[in-house]
Amino acid sequence: MELSYLPAPLSLSSEVKMKLSLALLLCSAVFSVGSAIRCYSCKDYSGSCSKQRDCSYDDACLTLSERGGMTFRQCLKYTDCEYSRLSQMFPQVSSFTFKCCNSDLCNSAPSAAASSVIGLLASAGVLWWCVR
Repeated sequence: MELSYLPAPLSLSSEVKMKLSLALLLCSAVFSVGSAIRCYSCKDYSGSCSKQRDCSYDDACLTLSERGGMTFRQCLKYTDCEYSRLSQMFPQVSSFTFKCCNSDLCNSAPSAAASSVIGLLASAGVLWWCVR
């Protein structure tokens, strides 16, 4: 008669599963390795923009607002994000303010940025509900 020993399957507590899931969610949000940044890409007077673009060769998003005029949203290299360089890139704009950022769709209007945060929180809530 031969006896064989089979180890009991490992079981993780729900608390450990939740912590592991949250850690994986955080890591995937922080380390989006291998993917191009996405930026809004348009120029208009309204300040709203819905056209998105994958920035294959750039690593930042730009929002450049002409005083009393046009708003430009596009991809660019983060090293170009300085007033003198932007003045050369936009010679038709005499006076402007600008913001450069380096996360997906960070050059949106404020209301769209708030909806992104709400979407991330909703995703985390669904993940937590599924794990528990």
